Amino acid sequence: MTGSDATPSFRLAYVPGVTPTKWVRIWNERLPDIPLTLVGVTAGEAFAALRAGEADAGFVRLPVDGADLSAIPLYTETTVVVVPKDHVVAAVEEVTTEDLADEIVLHPLDDVLGWETPPGKPAFERPATTADAVELVAAGIGVLVVPQSLARLHHRKDLTYRTVTDAPASRVALSWPEEKTTDMVEDFIGIVRGRTVNSSRGRQGAQPQPQQDRKAATAKKTGAKPRTPGKPAARSGGKPNARGAATPKRGKPRRGR
Repeated sequence: MTGSDATPSFRLAYVPGVTPTKWVRIWNERLPDIPLTLVGVTAGEAFAALRAGEADAGFVRLPVDGADLSAIPLYTETTVVVVPKDHVVAAVEEVTTEDLADEIVLHPLDDVLGWETPPGKPAFERPATTADAVELVAAGIGVLVVPQSLARLHHRKDLTYRTVTDAPASRVALSWPEEKTTDMVEDFIGIVRGRTVNSSRGRQGAQPQPQQDRKAATAKKTGAKPRTPGKPAARSGGKPNARGAATPKRGKPRRGR
């Protein structure tokens, strides 16, 4: 099969914690003839996957590591600390990094918060992954500070989490190679930005209506009779005279009381 005969498809990468379900559903509704394939990647692999052409676009965690990639910031996540359910932190709604000063705070190698100096006491060895760190928390060996989506992703019945008010936050963005801003990438950008199917900025946007058609459509909605081009409108209070001006309507004079 030649390249021109190949069925077009769109490959969307996403990092752990991001749930692309809503955007995928809208894509499938608007572009049912173009299949969308999800490509799961780690936060550390995401940019390399985009550059290598393994995905057309992807949901990544900022910052983007190069000027060759475009990015649209989408949202900032809440940062939480994961602790056992019987931990003292579980008794409050939120904590600060100072409250964790006496805790062993696990700092996995795939950390996405970009700490300058992690809070608490360091563990003897850094866990390889966030999943490994969660297992250590469940075993009673320290606590873990992560974006809320990762705490939900690695949820366990014996663990809970609380907001850390002054910790760094992770921002999620849509990214793609600048030189490969294809029509399909533009379509997906429109979906993520919330543009409607008839948006004038989309490739499938509605064509502008001629002025006369717009007036006719407006008249149809309001029930008014559309004006014929070149014919002067009649004014209330009388009939138009030869010059097009309305003659005042004469009534019966009133008698004084």
